[in-house]
Amino acid sequence: MHSFKHSKLLSCDLKEIPLPPAGQTEGRGQRCQRGIGKGIRAAAATGVHLPAPCSCRLSAGTAESEVLRPVVSQKRLCCWSARSGWGCAGTGPGYTPHLPLSLWAEQTGTPLLVHTLWLAMSVLAALGMLAEPHFTRHAGAWNMLMAAVCMALLGCLQAQELQGHVSVILLGATGDLARKYLWQGLFQLYLEEAGKSHSFRFHGTALTSTKQGQEVIAKVLESLSCPRDTAPGRCAELKAQFQQLSEYRRLKTPEDYLALSEDIEARVQREGLQEAGRIFYFSVPPFAYAEIARSINSSCRPGPGAWLRVVLEKPFGRDHRSAQQLATELGSFFQEEEMYRVDHYLGKQVVAQILPFRDQNRKALDGLWSRHRVERVEIVMKETVDAEGRTSFYEEYGVIGDVLQNHLTEILMLVAMELPLNISSSEAVLGHKLQAFRALRGLQRGSAVVGQYQAYRGQVRRELQKPDSFHSLTPTFAGILVHIDNLRWEGVPFILMSGKALDERVGYVRILFKDQAYCAQSEKRWVPAQSHCLPQQIIFYIGHGELGGPAVLVSRNLFRPSLPSAGWKEVEGQPGLRLFGRPLSDYYAYSPVREQDAYSILISHIFHRRKDSFITMDNLLASWVFWTPLLDSLAHEVPRLYPGGAENGHLLDFEFSGSHLSFSQPPLEQLVPGLDSAPMPSDFQVLRAKYRDSPLISAWPEELIARLAGDIEAAAVQAVRRFGQFHLALSGGSSPVALFQQLATGHYGFPWAHTHLWLVDERCVPLWDPESNFQGLQAHLLQHVRVPHYNVHPMPVRRRQRLCAEEDQGAQAYAEEISTLVTNGSFDLVLLGMGTDGHTASLFPQSPVGLDGKQLVVLTTSPSGPHRRMSLSLPAINRARKVAVLVMGRMKREIAMLVSRVGREPKKWPISGVLPDSGQLVWYMDYDAFLG
Repeated sequence: MHSFKHSKLLSCDLKEIPLPPAGQTEGRGQRCQRGIGKGIRAAAATGVHLPAPCSCRLSAGTAESEVLRPVVSQKRLCCWSARSGWGCAGTGPGYTPHLPLSLWAEQTGTPLLVHTLWLAMSVLAALGMLAEPHFTRHAGAWNMLMAAVCMALLGCLQAQELQGHVSVILLGATGDLARKYLWQGLFQLYLEEAGKSHSFRFHGTALTSTKQGQEVIAKVLESLSCPRDTAPGRCAELKAQFQQLSEYRRLKTPEDYLALSEDIEARVQREGLQEAGRIFYFSVPPFAYAEIARSINSSCRPGPGAWLRVVLEKPFGRDHRSAQQLATELGSFFQEEEMYRVDHYLGKQVVAQILPFRDQNRKALDGLWSRHRVERVEIVMKETVDAEGRTSFYEEYGVIGDVLQNHLTEILMLVAMELPLNISSSEAVLGHKLQAFRALRGLQRGSAVVGQYQAYRGQVRRELQKPDSFHSLTPTFAGILVHIDNLRWEGVPFILMSGKALDERVGYVRILFKDQAYCAQSEKRWVPAQSHCLPQQIIFYIGHGELGGPAVLVSRNLFRPSLPSAGWKEVEGQPGLRLFGRPLSDYYAYSPVREQDAYSILISHIFHRRKDSFITMDNLLASWVFWTPLLDSLAHEVPRLYPGGAENGHLLDFEFSGSHLSFSQPPLEQLVPGLDSAPMPSDFQVLRAKYRDSPLISAWPEELIARLAGDIEAAAVQAVRRFGQFHLALSGGSSPVALFQQLATGHYGFPWAHTHLWLVDERCVPLWDPESNFQGLQAHLLQHVRVPHYNVHPMPVRRRQRLCAEEDQGAQAYAEEISTLVTNGSFDLVLLGMGTDGHTASLFPQSPVGLDGKQLVVLTTSPSGPHRRMSLSLPAINRARKVAVLVMGRMKREIAMLVSRVGREPKKWPISGVLPDSGQLVWYMDYDAFLG
């Protein structure tokens, strides 16, 4: 045990011990002090007066690990509790008695009563030495003092009783996240809390077999590490204790959960404890949440008087609708206060310091933190690693769902929200966050630039077993321009950026202030780091990069910041190191005294019921309301390819003007093959351009069909996720045949069970006729996929044994069917072609039928047989959310050139009238049609 001598105790300041804030757990030292306070007050009632609990400060020579928790002090006596024990020491002249007492039981089961009696003897002995002259004159006072001390120690004993047993259940305990971070975080929790007021048991669970799971967990537990200041022998002892308290079990069925609950209850009863609560940490994919939640709620909830805390890992949905659905499902099993949604960035030390920094520097920031002084804000997370091994996750969420919608958005809120008067109030912080969310300007397609590293597509094909023709549109890089429409931030650009396979690993928030100074003297005469003509910035350096760790930096020509000295220290100078264009010496730079892992911090907050570090449901849904429209608009956007790493050069640089964001450099796409060889399909990449002011996708036929099929599948998946069904209207003819075959054979993830198939047009022939568009659809697609028969909607060209008779009202019947089943009559996707005369669907030049008006379906006449046709009208087509026009073959080159030059003249060229009212038009042309 560390020896505390007279020289170590500098002073004792008498003070009252306040109650802890609402929702926070009182530390053991505070409880003991309060218990002794009760004894002191009781003693006062009998005429014996002792001082209130005191705070003893240590000299610099005291070991940091030996933190004193003072218990009671008199002029020449101070009793304390430290990690290694309890004791009392005289502090008066000539007195150096040291009466240590070990009370460090750490769940060994040693009765606290014995320790309490030992402590009482120590206190009485010390008092006897210090006050002997007084008590020889007043013998009765000795008995009263003994009674007071015993009452005080009895209060301490009551405060020291165990508050109960805590079971921590780690679901997915053998997974990557658990092995890398969560077991270490649980070990850190044990180091902090062992021997205080709770006993623990840690249950690692997964679907892995018991033997295999035990082997994995054993390796993980062996690799755990202690804080740097822990002696090796002590670390080995603590690890051994934690290993004894940890176990693995398979957890799959409701019966397994019931068995776990019964085991916990039996252990608590056997050891004579009271159950305090259970923590369930969901380190599993979100699709498993509902089933696990149901099992916990029905079979594994703790009994009355014990609490339940459920910890959930992102992603919390992929858009607003799915997030709302997940919240509703979980809300049927758990109360909101029982759920802790983790965004581990909120546990990072620098991110957690943003609000306290703003609070502690209010006076200095009042004139700086607004549109009047801030030029722009950059919130960045760059990674050098790619998505290999995580492509299934990335295909579903992309970089926006992985990083921007959660981590960077939370940081954006911490920077931009109005500062509450009390930042310790989680309710006030949440309220101000929601105000900031409501002030966000809606994101448009022009608010973003997206990219994809070149190796990603191949990784997806290998890991997800996709065919060679598969083309992914998933962004692995994104830059977003955000504006906040309120008085504080109006006009200030907030830039959010993240990506995989970039040139460095770093995360930071950079607030760059406007340069409002002009210096008449040359730069060589400026005072280093102090000139107002130098850049002024505040940087929350989250980690990695040039500094290698977290830090807060403030330009010296702004102000000297205030940070809590107990947790932050000034960074030592590093000659030659430059950050954001300036040497490190230009900044006041501070780093944490002790770096801590984000998950260790968050697990501690979960145990202590600190919900301010977690995402509430309101916060989550507000974020998805903001991001979902942008995700929808990017669903069919082709990301810019980049090689990865340092080879990216300036390819991903972007610039902004107003609310529009764009890449600084044009794409590096090969449009013309080498002159000394015949062009081959591999000589060309998919070409992106504009055609009639709408996106154009051009490639060789095979690549073009694969791309179009992929886009249709992506649209289908998105529509089913959002609306539960997908309405697809298809044209006939020869061009779509290859597309139908591609959809039938190469897209096994297509949600056919939720897809409704409609026809854009039909020839007035029986449906079994070879010239029927429906017959072509049946032969090349329907017979190969499982579409419910009631989801297939052929045009009713044959009624009452007649073909397309006006009086049979087939067109009106089809229009009524569309109005009944398709919301607002708006198809999710309409596939069109373009004839050599400029016709589309069965809308022909020099024919006014179907070009305007309110009719959704019309009867038309074709210049070629069979002449009678049924067709969607132009207004019906333009209601669609997306229209794709497929143009293939050298015979279409002339009309493609002509239509590219004309305006909107549907009577001459019906295809020129195709322009969705609020949807998107995309042209798909092969090279023969586009280049000739």
